[in-house]
Amino acid sequence: MKAVGLYRYLPINDPASLQDVELPQPVATGRDLLVKVEAVSVNPVDTKVRAPKDAVESAPRVLGWDAAGTVAAVGSDVTLFKVGDPVFYAGSITRPGSNSEYQLVDERIVGRKPASLDFAHAAALPLTAITAWEALFDRLRVSPQGADAGKSVLILGGAGGVGSIGIQLAKQLGKLTVIATASRPESAQWAQSLGADHIVNHFGDIPAQLSALGIPAVDYVLIFNDTDANFPAAAEVIKPQGGIATIVENREPVPVELLKAKSAALHWEFMFTRSMFGTPDMIEQHKLLTEIARLVDAGTLRTTVGEVLGPINAANLRRAHAMLEAGRAIGKLVLSGF
Repeated sequence: MKAVGLYRYLPINDPASLQDVELPQPVATGRDLLVKVEAVSVNPVDTKVRAPKDAVESAPRVLGWDAAGTVAAVGSDVTLFKVGDPVFYAGSITRPGSNSEYQLVDERIVGRKPASLDFAHAAALPLTAITAWEALFDRLRVSPQGADAGKSVLILGGAGGVGSIGIQLAKQLGKLTVIATASRPESAQWAQSLGADHIVNHFGDIPAQLSALGIPAVDYVLIFNDTDANFPAAAEVIKPQGGIATIVENREPVPVELLKAKSAALHWEFMFTRSMFGTPDMIEQHKLLTEIARLVDAGTLRTTVGEVLGPINAANLRRAHAMLEAGRAIGKLVLSGF
């Protein structure tokens, strides 16, 4: 089968950083589905795993943690899906990724593709939807039924992939007042089109900008971009007994002591936790994606595709990685077909 992989971890401008390869087609056993991949999207985690380091792979390592496709075969213990079902999922970071014609994925972290979306637009959703949902509703414990209506959330990185779905979840389900950060007119317009009530510039003085809006403190903060740079401002604007959730690993120690006087909480969100550790509640991601598909088909949520870059091959994936590393992408970058 066709795939895109790497042997060495190289700068993305090196043609060897991602290469077109041929690999054996895997076989489904146990609770695995064998999915014929129709479309993928690219996330910052792809670029972080591929980032330059000294390691060398003896066989091609396939990246990719977002896909939509069709079930081609099922393992003997599969109960949730059958051959021919259209599905979408983000997979597991501990297994070969989605940048291949066929991929194995545990059925417990797979959802049925939204019927109203084609494969390309469905592939934009899983990783970011799971991340934003878990950060907002599982970690910060915001009610997805609107019981916290009227409370406020600051979303740092509003126009990125996770921010794009996070704005929608916070507004449509949480019924929160949403303040999102964006630094360019086009990214600000994108965030507002998704439901953000207010826009602040993340390169400016965030506490001062919030005060100017008449919202000097917020109930929740979602850090979807640069924990090190954004944590001090988040700690300053969080309300007493509020909560901050971040999805971005820190480079330096996080000054959590800034939260003590406010009895405020800091939560980590990593959407691969359930699949990485095989937690007893892995199936919650199947349920979550099922609900995301229902909300999309009902018109409550919309896909977050920013640009479709063409077919799934090494050249287009290198282009997507470069765009993400430059920090200029709005929404999700999608590739469709081989």
